[in-house]
Formats: sequence, C-alpha cells, structure tokens
Amino acid sequence: MKILILCTGNSCRSQMAHGFLQSFDPGITVCSAGTEASGKLNQKAVAAMKEAGIDISNHTSDSVEIYLGEEWDYVITVCGGANESCPAFIGKVKHRLHIGFDDPSHAVGTDEFIWSEFLRVRDQIKDQFLDFYNKNLRH
Repeated sequence: MKILILCTGNSCRSQMAHGFLQSFDPGITVCSAGTEASGKLNQKAVAAMKEAGIDISNHTSDSVEIYLGEEWDYVITVCGGANESCPAFIGKVKHRLHIGFDDPSHAVGTDEFIWSEFLRVRDQIKDQFLDFYNKNLRH
C-alpha cells in the first residue's frame, strides 16, 4: 500500500498527516510532497506532533516532481481554505481523495492563539486520517 499526501508547501499539514498515517501502520508506505515545496518543515508542526508522541523532525519537504513516475494506491490532498488551490497529481493513482484542513501557519494573533490553531488542526488531521485508515486500510 502506497499513499502520497499532497499539499502546496509540504511543511505543515501534509507532514502531520504523513506522521499520523505512518504511526497507525508502519507497514504502509507513506510519502508527502508539495507542488511548491518549501524545503523545510514548519517547526510549530514538528512541536505539535512531538506533543502528540510522533517525531516528524526527520521528514523532508519534497517536491511532487520526484514522485510523478511512481504508482500510488491513494493520493490525498489536504489543502483547505477557499483561497488555496489544491494541486492535481498527474501520475498513476488508483484513488484520489481530498481531506481539507485550515493552514495553521497562516494564523495571526497572540502566540497562544497561533499555538492553539496548530493543536486544533493537528487533532483534526489525526481524527480524519484515523477515520480514513479505519475505513480504507485496516485489515
């Protein structure tokens, strides 16, 4: 089972989804990528995942280009707001899904509010991807 999680920057939401999905089943292959990969992880996303017991600090922010030649069982886009356009994946894919989330890296306000947005989105990602896993991948 091969799953690609796709976003624009590949620094936050797709990385958290990648971490959770891999934690549910280490036997599946999970990758994440971005159409405009930032090349680095959002450190608040890393900290929020660490608080949830998952270390994503060794993940890399990769361009979707490196995965175009591969076949995927699922490609899942995680872009959220109406001002974001979700990338389309043109490779070989059995199932395409969209599970959208707000981008906590766009949150503005106090440090406490911004942190609460990272935790809120992290928990939504965990719940939605656990639901996806249980319905589609659990044997």
